[in-house]
Amino acid sequence: QVQLVESGGGLVQAGGSLRLSCAASGRTFGSVAMGWFRRAPGKEREFVARITWGGGNTYYSDSVKGRFTISRDNAKNMLYLQMNSLKLEDTAVYQCAADRGGYGSSRDPASYDYWGQGTQVTVSS
Repeated sequence: QVQLVESGGGLVQAGGSLRLSCAASGRTFGSVAMGWFRRAPGKEREFVARITWGGGNTYYSDSVKGRFTISRDNAKNMLYLQMNSLKLEDTAVYQCAADRGGYGSSRDPASYDYWGQGTQVTVSS
C-alpha cells in the first residue's frame, strides 16, 4: 500500500517555475515506478512524466520535455517535479501516481495503482 500527498502547487506567471512534491508513505516506495499526470478543466487526464523505481530512467510527454524534470529521493520517500518556463497551457491539477510494476515507460493511467489527491497549478499571463 502506498499513500501519496502532493504539495507545491500555486499561482505563477508564465515563464516562471514551480517545484511540486509528492510525499509517499509505505515501505514499498523504493520499488515502485512513479508518475505525474495532470488534468486541465474540461480535458482528459494527461501523462506528464514517469521515473522508474531506481530513478535510472525518465520519460516525458512531448509537451513538457525540456521544461520539466522528474526526480525522486527514495531515502526520503519523495517524488518531485521541477517545472520551468511555465506556459498558460500548463494550468491543471497535477497528481502523482505509483505503479507497482516499477519498470517500463507506461503512460497509461490504468497502469498506476495509487494516486494522490492532486495540487492545483495555475499559470497566469
